[in-house]
Amino acid sequence: MHYVKGRTTTQAHVSIPEGTVEEEYGRGGFSGRVSHLYRAESPLGWSDIEGDCRPEALDLTRLVAAGSDWLTARVAFLKNADVTLHFATLTAPMDYHFRNADADEVLFVHEGGGRIETDFGPLHYEQGDYLVIPRGTVYRLLPHQPSRFLVIESVGEVGIPERGLLGRHALFDMDVLKVPTPEANMPEPGRTGWPLFVQRCGRHTRVTYPYNPIQTVGYKGDLTVWQLNVRDIRPVMSERYHLPPTAHATFVAANMVICTFLPRGLETGDPEALRVPFFHANIDYDEVLFYHDGDFFSRDGIKAGMVTFHPQGIHHGPHPKAVAGAQTRQRTNEQAVMIDTRNPLEVTAAGRAVCNPDYWASWKRPSTDRSAP
Repeated sequence: MHYVKGRTTTQAHVSIPEGTVEEEYGRGGFSGRVSHLYRAESPLGWSDIEGDCRPEALDLTRLVAAGSDWLTARVAFLKNADVTLHFATLTAPMDYHFRNADADEVLFVHEGGGRIETDFGPLHYEQGDYLVIPRGTVYRLLPHQPSRFLVIESVGEVGIPERGLLGRHALFDMDVLKVPTPEANMPEPGRTGWPLFVQRCGRHTRVTYPYNPIQTVGYKGDLTVWQLNVRDIRPVMSERYHLPPTAHATFVAANMVICTFLPRGLETGDPEALRVPFFHANIDYDEVLFYHDGDFFSRDGIKAGMVTFHPQGIHHGPHPKAVAGAQTRQRTNEQAVMIDTRNPLEVTAAGRAVCNPDYWASWKRPSTDRSAP
């Protein structure tokens, strides 16, 4: 049953009634039942927020642990039972190997470049790469230049989303995924011991070998390490309708979706169409957005290397400056990674230490507004 009551528009996100704002109130991360509410005031025009639902902005560049020790360089800032999000800075090659027996890992390269050695062979990584490492894979990172990573640990297996009517070759063809080929290990003269750290239940076991633990000479099958650069993703667009974030899904796992926002044309085919993200109350998912590069016009005061965190239960949408300037823009010029989680995330102590305490106030109604409370 579909209901229409009061002042509405016939097409969501287009020709919104004058004097109203549109809010998408939906289930299932934009794929379930939904209603659009047309409000006389923005749902984000609050004067104060106290409690766990308060939106947060974290400056991950202030998480300064760095060096060659991958396990201490990974600083967790958000976590739940399904997903742990880390930010890591690696300035020298790892002197040990690592195997995560708890989770698949997605490493997004925010800065730098180098080489990753894995059970399946090596790959050379660069800025803008996703490296998808299946649970239980041995690997070692050898940066050629200081490297910063967004690290997504997922208890569920990471895979490629179904594309439905778009077809299996959107938003990238599987052929653009790079996979490693085994190579002979590079010699390390004088080395007699090769430590491998195995993570299980959040604890680490040290296993020492008299040889390099990566000894693969070949493999066959459909389980391996994937490498995907953002330049090989071709975002879907509509000139006359603002698409939901899930149209930009890159990877999926149980209780999680990873989306990539990239430069794309805005909705210039209809002057009545929204050109900015619509206000929404994403009831079933927490929303995390990592800002990688470009002009983040929908958010005020955000720079590369920052994360915004909007929990389920609190409205979110564009900042007022983005709404005001949207009609003059033709394209976006941003690169960002969005992680939506089905179960609530908690900010860690390290994450709390780099939060901007005033981020929530960036939506407050200006004090000069005569209708302000």
